[in-house]
Parts: sequence; structure tokens; C-alpha cells
Amino acid sequence: MMLKRSVKHPGWKKHTYKSILVKADGKCYNADRDESKAWKGLCFMNTEENKFTGRSENKITEGVIWKQLLLFFFPILFGTFFQQLYNAADAMIVGRFVGKEALSAVGGGTGTIIQVLVGFFVGLSSGATVVISQYYGAKREEMVSYAVHTAIAFSLAAGVVMTVVGIAAAPSVLRAMDTPADVMAPSITYISIYFAGLTGNLIYNMGAGILRAVGDSKRPLYFLIASCMTNIVLDLLFVVGFHMGVAGAALATIISQALSAVLVIAVLMRTQDMYRLELKKIRFDGRMFVRIIRIGFPAGLQSIMYSVSNLIIQASVNSLGTDTVAAWTAYSKIDSVYWMIINAFGIAVTTFVGQNYGAGKNDRVRKGVRVCLGMSFGSTVVLSVLLYYVGVYFYSLFTTDPEVTRIGVEMLRYLVPFYVTYVAIEILSGALRGVSDCWIPMLLSCLGVCVLRILWIVAVVPLRRDIYNIMFSYPLTWTVTSILFAVYYLLFSKLRVRAGRKKSVA
Repeated sequence: MMLKRSVKHPGWKKHTYKSILVKADGKCYNADRDESKAWKGLCFMNTEENKFTGRSENKITEGVIWKQLLLFFFPILFGTFFQQLYNAADAMIVGRFVGKEALSAVGGGTGTIIQVLVGFFVGLSSGATVVISQYYGAKREEMVSYAVHTAIAFSLAAGVVMTVVGIAAAPSVLRAMDTPADVMAPSITYISIYFAGLTGNLIYNMGAGILRAVGDSKRPLYFLIASCMTNIVLDLLFVVGFHMGVAGAALATIISQALSAVLVIAVLMRTQDMYRLELKKIRFDGRMFVRIIRIGFPAGLQSIMYSVSNLIIQASVNSLGTDTVAAWTAYSKIDSVYWMIINAFGIAVTTFVGQNYGAGKNDRVRKGVRVCLGMSFGSTVVLSVLLYYVGVYFYSLFTTDPEVTRIGVEMLRYLVPFYVTYVAIEILSGALRGVSDCWIPMLLSCLGVCVLRILWIVAVVPLRRDIYNIMFSYPLTWTVTSILFAVYYLLFSKLRVRAGRKKSVA
């Protein structure tokens, strides 16, 4: 049986109306030409509105769950790897060719300050990712467009504000963190240049979030690979070739981040799907902006609380001397291997949950969360064993100082066995964010991780100020917060087992 309709199809030039034959095989044929040639993709009919669309099958809402999670996870993982390689490349090159003071400058207090502001923005932008994924899953084209253009407008405005705030506040914050005197000057140089070019970073992160929200995790990866390779080449040119020190490392980073921003904007402008970006439409839509912020603000606030607690920890580490600061900096780069894996799972489950919740598939949502938890636990155990036994060899990438290496290896072997206690926090908070349940998870994280960590540093660490007592704040707070998340998810959240089957997008 064949159905014949005249429909406006986005697959042909100038969006002209064509006669479409929809055969029993589910494919679309151009009846005005050769019927033997099927149009690329599938043609679906919305039975409620009796109209055809040119969208291909959304595998996130239809495919095998573990396969879809992994297909989405790996591009995010590799993308996060290359994103981490930005700062790691800076640290490796200045650490090897300039010295441990320069290593501390690009990854110690400066990295934490950058994370405060950038992490807050990324948290806010997650609201756009959730909103777009839900509307995209529900096939609400107009709402997707409003969300995309509002999100890009927000990125531009935030870039201006955060550049001014970052450059103005960084010196005072570095002094308040007890940054060693020999590290202060290069730290100010690095962070000032970094914030001067921050807008490219924000635009890329928002654009990549938009692409991931609609199920495209590959192109953000390709853009990061290109910009990361650019960063490494420029690091070698500016730091090793031109002897520009930390200034060269910062300049290389902002140039490469600008490249990734240009690439992601170009893709958004060229797509024919409903998330197409048009420069003349970039503006704030009041209601959409409120919705994005309402969902993203808890994640942004949570990121700030995490960063503030890490600032306090960094201040405690700074008091132990330059060798310990350099070792902590190198450890944080090695440690990032785990965080990019668990964060990739968290991003994957947020998009998976958002689209399936938008499509009204709550049972698939809950099954996806269980599958993602299992994969995350398995990956964590394997990586923890690997880092414990071979992590020592990674330190030679950052420093040749034997004392720095010794301290760093002790840090690594103390903390990696506790990684497994963090898994539930990342996966459950990502899943809850996908259904717009953000405030309670934020409170759980702030109380269980941030407040408890700060109390430990302020009340307990002064009694015995050593690196082990400082580091214990991590497994303590991860364990407590994981228990809180498990209780809330199972008994009180929108995704609890007996939760009603309500569609999230009106």
C-alpha cells in the first residue's frame, strides 16, 4: 500500500513542495521523479497531526539502551579527553621547559579560579541542554529554535561579564589562597590572558551542549581534536620556540578555543534540522531564558560550591610548599582521566533521560539509569586498578623533580581506590537533571560534598596539617553524598520506581 501526499520536505533545495510516496518499507520516494530512488533517511508521519517530517529515526529514544549510551558516551569521553588535554599540554610543556613554578602557575590556584567561573557557566548552560533535549525528543521545532538562539545570546553576554570579573578579581583571590610568592607573578600573567579570550570557550561549550542535546556527540569531538592539536603546536611554538613562558601557554589556549567556537557555530548555522542557528535571530527570549536558568542555576551553583571547597583545599595544599603544590597540580592532571570518564557517563545519561522523558518513555528512562550505573561502576573499578599500578609513569610527563614525583605518587595511590564512592553522585544527578529535577540534587551535593568538605578542612585539618588529612575530605564527602542521592532517587524523585507516567514537556 502506498500513501501519496504533497509535503514541504527539508531534504530538497529551496524547500519546494514535492509529491511523496510512502511505501510499505517505510522509505520516502519522490513521485515527481524516479520512484526507484529513495530519499536518504526515513520519513515519519505524526499520526496526531497527520503530517510528514523528514527527520531520521531518533535512536536515543528507540535503540538498544546500552548501545545507545555507549555510542553517545565514547565521543563525549574522547571529547572530554581532548578538552582536558588543553590544560595538560600547558602543564606538561611549561613544567618540562620552564620549571616547577610555571607548572604551579598554570594548574594550581589559577586552574581552580578558572573552574569557579567556567564551571558556573557550564552548569547554567546545562539548563539549555536539558530544555533542548526535551523539546527535541517531543519534536517541538519552534521551542527548540527559541532555546538555541537564547542559549547563544547568553554565551556572548556571559563571556563579556566573566572576562571583566575574572581579570579584576583573580589577583586578590590568588593572594587570599596563599599562593607562594615565586608562583604569584606567572599565575597572574596566565590567568589574565586566559580570561581575555574566555568567550570562545563559553561559545564552544554551549554549542557542543546543543549538539549533544540532539544526539550529536561526534562533531564536538572532531572540533576538540582540531583545537587541541592546534593548542599543542602553538604551545611548542610560543613556549619552546619563542620562550614566552606561561604567557605563551595561555595565548595558545585561547587561540585554539576560539577555533573550536568558530567550528561549532558553523555547524549550527549549516544544519537543516530544527536546531539551526541564524545570526539575525540571536536574542534573549524571556520565557525560554527563565526556563533555562531555572534548570541550569542549581547545577551552576553546585559547581561554584564544588569549586569553593576546592579553593579551600588548594589553600591548604599551598601552605605545604611549592613541591606539594606542583605534585598536586600534576596529580590533578592524571586524576582528570577518571573525571572525564565519569563526566562523559553523566552527560550521556542526561541527554538519554532528557529525550526519552520528553518522549514520555519513563520505563526506558529508569532502565537507562540502571544500565549507565552498571557501566560506570565497572569502568571505575578497572581504571582505579590501572592508575594505582601504572600511574607513577605518568608523572614523568610533568616533572623531572624526584621529590615532586614522590609526593605525587603517594597522592595518587591514596585516592584512586575511593573513586568508586563517587559514581552514584554523577550518574544519579545527571539523570535527575534530565527530567528537570535540579534543586534537591543541588542541595544534596552542596551539603554532602561542599559544606561537609569545608567543615573538615576548617575544623579537622588544622589539628594535623598534612596532605593525607587534607585528601581524606574527598572519600568522606563522596561516600556521604552517594548515600543521600541513592535514598532520594529511590524514594522521593520523579524517577522513583512508583512514579507516575507524566510527560515532561507540555
